[in-house]
Amino acid sequence: MTADVSKERSRNYLSQIKGAVGYKAVAMLASFLAIPLMIRYLGQEQFGVWSTMLTLMSWVVFFDLGIGNGLRNKVAEALARNDKVEAANFIASGYSLIGLIAVALWVLLTGISFFVPWQAVFNTQVIQEATLRLTVQVALFFVVFNFWLGLINALLGAVQKTAMAALGQLIANVLALLFVFVLTQTTQASITYLALTYGISLVAANLILSYWFNQRYRELRPKVSLDKTHIHPLLSIGLKFFTIQMAVLVIFTTDKMLITQLFGPQHVAQYEVIFKLFSVITFAHALISAPLWSAYTDAYHRGDMGWIKRMLRKQLHIFSGIVIAVFVIGLLAQPVIAIWIGPEMVVSLPLVITIGIFVLVSAWNNIYAMFVNGIGDIRIQLYTSIIAMLLNVPLSVLFVKYFSLGLSGIVLATIVSLSLAAIALPVQVSSILNGRIMRGNTSARQT
Repeated sequence: MTADVSKERSRNYLSQIKGAVGYKAVAMLASFLAIPLMIRYLGQEQFGVWSTMLTLMSWVVFFDLGIGNGLRNKVAEALARNDKVEAANFIASGYSLIGLIAVALWVLLTGISFFVPWQAVFNTQVIQEATLRLTVQVALFFVVFNFWLGLINALLGAVQKTAMAALGQLIANVLALLFVFVLTQTTQASITYLALTYGISLVAANLILSYWFNQRYRELRPKVSLDKTHIHPLLSIGLKFFTIQMAVLVIFTTDKMLITQLFGPQHVAQYEVIFKLFSVITFAHALISAPLWSAYTDAYHRGDMGWIKRMLRKQLHIFSGIVIAVFVIGLLAQPVIAIWIGPEMVVSLPLVITIGIFVLVSAWNNIYAMFVNGIGDIRIQLYTSIIAMLLNVPLSVLFVKYFSLGLSGIVLATIVSLSLAAIALPVQVSSILNGRIMRGNTSARQT
């Protein structure tokens, strides 16, 4: 392991953060500007239905069986060994397999959509059943198409070019903002039109990223190939990631469904707005942590434990800044939302507090999850995710029905569910690093 490689990894890490800062800032601004436009365009109840629908649509992404994350790890490992042929083979098999899954999902879910009582699902009578069904089908088409195109983000992570993924988010958010503005000026409120413009924005962004990647890394261009020698490793680690993803799906996306069913879709707007406000912090932390996944993969497979430990210490220093940021945003939440959305949007202080705590717990877990994800040792994360998944919904109902905690009870249940990982992951990472360093020292003495 040379010092030059370690320095280059650190240089690239900082470069990706710097490159993504502007992209993320503009993307976040576009997202913030779009929220009040969409609420005024649709009204609070229809916006609540739209927000919940997007949550349901996000479930489709998890049907990749974890192949996207497995692909990221395998390509990064191959590139760490400078084996571009092996990396290209993994990319070809990953794209081909996800393409087949995407087509099957689209046929299956579109067929099922004709038999689902969508007004009951979204607990609303404001939108006609036929309109809801059409909107779901439009959103489903674009989400499934993007399900395949979105593999480009795994590849950008594998080659440690996460700033480009931030650029993709910028493109999607700016296009969505422009489309929503046009809708408000030219059409009556239509959730179907919103689904159409949202889908076009996502697909356009990933097409642009794919073109850039294929021009920059010609030797890694995706091809049609289903090689079982590469599919098996992708599925082996991918299924573990898939289980974690499904657990995360239940933990993070059922909150809106619970609010819709327990309180009504109009209450989703308050929850969504507060979460969007705190997303300033989660966006910033994602900006800092996203490049580390594949950087950890590279460092670990090169045996550069010193770089990993230094980077983890820096992440803990950054976390102290996150604590301060959450406190400040919590204090300013009510006046900021009154200016941003309007005085008619009343927010609950307990909900602000619990969402702030949720952001802190998520950021803490993410520090350690990036490392274990990068090296593929995700057993502890797998177990804690399953336990959290099993706890989240029952605890939400308990806190709301029996302790009368309102909307904040649903967020509190998520916090409690994530607490086990907040303890277990740091212990695991410490054990891995200390064990690897001790083995390295022993080998050196024997040599």
